[in-house]
Amino acid sequence: MSNSIVHILNNDCPHCLKGKVFNEKNIFLNIGFPKMNQYCSNCQFKFEKEPGYFFGAMYVNYGLTVAQGIATYAVAQFFFTENFDLRIIPIIAVVIIAMSSFNIRFSRLLWIYMFKNYSI
Repeated sequence: MSNSIVHILNNDCPHCLKGKVFNEKNIFLNIGFPKMNQYCSNCQFKFEKEPGYFFGAMYVNYGLTVAQGIATYAVAQFFFTENFDLRIIPIIAVVIIAMSSFNIRFSRLLWIYMFKNYSI
């Protein structure tokens, strides 16, 4: 399990662990929609198995976004005197927007790794 997380964070192919899923070398610091390879450059593993394959990754992305929003609220509430100060909402929004590019890539990589043995 821990090796899989390392390979996910390194953007490695789930089949051969040598090729890259996304064109970008670093999945953490990119802005814009991800540019994904159709096939692994090393083993020719097809990443998108069928049309609509990554719809499930949207649910993973949603879960990541909610978890980040809750974590941001838990940290930010210590800096305000009231239990729920409305000034926390823009802070949560900034964090969610800043992390959205990473979340898209990370959720797709998680989805590919969850179903890497699935074949058509």
